[in-house]
Amino acid sequence: MRSATRILAQGRPGTCSDDAAASMRNLLAILFCAIVVACSGPPEGPEAAVRAWVQSMEQAAEERDRSAILERISEHYADARGNGRKDIGDTLLVYFLRQQNVTILSTIEDIRISGDSVAEVTLTVAMAGSNTGSFGFDADAYRFELELERADGEWQLIGARWGQLGHELR
Repeated sequence: MRSATRILAQGRPGTCSDDAAASMRNLLAILFCAIVVACSGPPEGPEAAVRAWVQSMEQAAEERDRSAILERISEHYADARGNGRKDIGDTLLVYFLRQQNVTILSTIEDIRISGDSVAEVTLTVAMAGSNTGSFGFDADAYRFELELERADGEWQLIGARWGQLGHELR
């Protein structure tokens, strides 16, 4: 993934290319998509801990607290698009500078817990953000598969696949 500096340098001064803007929305959406895990009934055991992790990510994102988000992403994070933890941090930096508000509507398709240390969450997310662009908002819908791992008692995001609705996840 391109660094935030290169993303900002593309296109017109102060703007991002369509690909860069889509990448920013996609990566932030990964973090926001976990929000929906907290929306269904009261779980017990590892599922409750995953839901608490999701709630903490939601709060950090709503507060635009990049460091709190990165604390919940594994140093070993990797996704099929070649992004690592640093790439997500760079993308969040740019995204939070450009988006003042973000709204998420999502539906959990599946939550799978293996033992008490691995979780997979599949969900659909509609995301809208307000910004200072010419239209003042962006909106997209995606399907996500998140991979979480519990290390030292804390859940962390270790991988993700996503794609626009109706397209292949990668």
